[in-house]
Amino acid sequence: MDSAIALALSFIVLLVSVQKGIPTFYPLLGVLALMTGIYRRRGVPLQQLWMLMQQGVRQSAGVISILLLIGLVVASWLIAGTVPALVYYGLQLIHPRWFLVSAFLLTGLVSVLLGTSFGSAGTIGLALMIMARGAGVDEHWAAGAIISGAYIGDRCSPMSSSAHLVATLTGTDIYPNLRQMLATGWGALLLSMGIYTLASLRYALSIVDNPLIAQIPPHFSVHPVTLLPAGLLVVLTLWRVPVQRTLGMSLGSAIALAFVIQAQSGLAVLQTLLMGLQLPSDNPLREIFQGGGLLAMGRVCAIVAVSTALAGLLSGMGTLNPLSQWLSRWPGKRGLFGSIVVTGALTSAFGCTQTIAILLTQQIARPLYCHAHPEQLAVDIENSAVVLAPLVPWNIAGLVPVTVLLTDAGFIPYGVYLYLLPLLNWLFRKPLRKRPAAESANVGTTQVLGDPA
Repeated sequence: MDSAIALALSFIVLLVSVQKGIPTFYPLLGVLALMTGIYRRRGVPLQQLWMLMQQGVRQSAGVISILLLIGLVVASWLIAGTVPALVYYGLQLIHPRWFLVSAFLLTGLVSVLLGTSFGSAGTIGLALMIMARGAGVDEHWAAGAIISGAYIGDRCSPMSSSAHLVATLTGTDIYPNLRQMLATGWGALLLSMGIYTLASLRYALSIVDNPLIAQIPPHFSVHPVTLLPAGLLVVLTLWRVPVQRTLGMSLGSAIALAFVIQAQSGLAVLQTLLMGLQLPSDNPLREIFQGGGLLAMGRVCAIVAVSTALAGLLSGMGTLNPLSQWLSRWPGKRGLFGSIVVTGALTSAFGCTQTIAILLTQQIARPLYCHAHPEQLAVDIENSAVVLAPLVPWNIAGLVPVTVLLTDAGFIPYGVYLYLLPLLNWLFRKPLRKRPAAESANVGTTQVLGDPA
C-alpha cells in the first residue's frame, strides 16, 4: 500500500513539474529518493537498493555515449548549414493544394534524418506552421500532420535517441529493429497519407510565399553540398555501417563544411558543439535554428540515468509485478500486444516523459515476452509507448512540440499516425517471433534491469 501511495504521489509531482516547466531531472530525483525511503522503511538494506540502481544505470551506459554523439551531430548539422538547407529546399517542395500531406511527409523526412521529434517540430515544423497560419489552414490539422510526421523518425531513425534506448534495454541491434519498424509501420504511414490527402483538399494553402525561404540564404550559405552530412547518414545506414562510425563520419563532414562553406571560426564551431547553436538576438532565424550540443544532450543523459536507476529499483523490488500478472491474463497474440499498448498508455500518463514510458513499459512487459524474440519486444514498444506518449496532453513528448508550434492539445484527434500505428498493429497482428529455446529457458520473470534479457 505504501508503494502505491508513493507512486500516486510521484505521478502528481511529475505532472505538476511538467505544467510548471521544472526540468524533469529534479522531480525524477525526488521520486527516486522517495521510493528509496519507502524500501528502507521496509527494512531493505541501503546497499541492496544501491546495487539495484547501479544495475539500472549500467544498462544505459551504452546508449548514453550514442546520445552524446547525436548531440554533437545535430549541433554540427546546424552550424554547417545542413538543417537550414533541409528546411530551405523542403519548403519549396510544398504544393498549396496538398499542404497537409506534404507537411506530414516533409516533417517525416526531416525527422528521419535528424532523429528527433523536437528538432523536427522546431525547424521544418515551425516553418510549416507559420505557412499554415498565414494561409488560413486549420492549426490543429496542421499541428497534427506535423507532429505525426515528427514521430516517424523518432520511432525509426538511426539518429533517434528513443530507438537506441529501446535497442539497449531489449538487448537488440538497432538495424534489424529499424527494418522491423518499417515493416510494421507502412500500413499506418499509407493510411495517414490518405487521410491527410483528403484533408488537404478541404484545407488547401491559399498562399505559397514563405518569408523564411528568403531569410535563410543571407544567414547561411545554402548549397546542395551542405546536404552531404545527411546524405552520408542515409547511405552509411543502408550499408549497415556501425552507428558510432556513421555518426562520426557525418560529424566530421559537417565540421569540414562549417569551416569551408559557412566560413565559421574554430572557436565558433567548438562553442556550438559544446553549447549548441545560438544565433544573435537580432537574427530572425534565432528561434528556428538553435540547440544541439553536448550540454543539451547531457541533460537528456542525466534524465536517462536517473530513470534507469528508478526502473531498476522498481523492477528489483517487484513493485511492478502485480501489473505484469494482471496483463498476463490477456490471451492470444492480440491480447499480448493489447497489454503493451495499455502499459504504454499508462506509463506515458504516469511518467510524463517518453523516456520513463519506454523504461517502465519494458520492465512491465518483459515477463510477458519471455518466450518471444527480443526484437519482438523492441518493435512492440516502438509501436506503442513511443507513439502514445505525445498523445498524453501533459507528457513532454507532445507538450514540447505543441509549445514550439504555438498551439495546444487540440492537435490530438488529428495526429492520426500516432494512434493508427498501434491500432493497425493490433488488428493485423502477426504470429510472434519465438525466442530460441536455449535462451527462453534462461529468461526469468523477476529479472532486474541489468540482467541479460
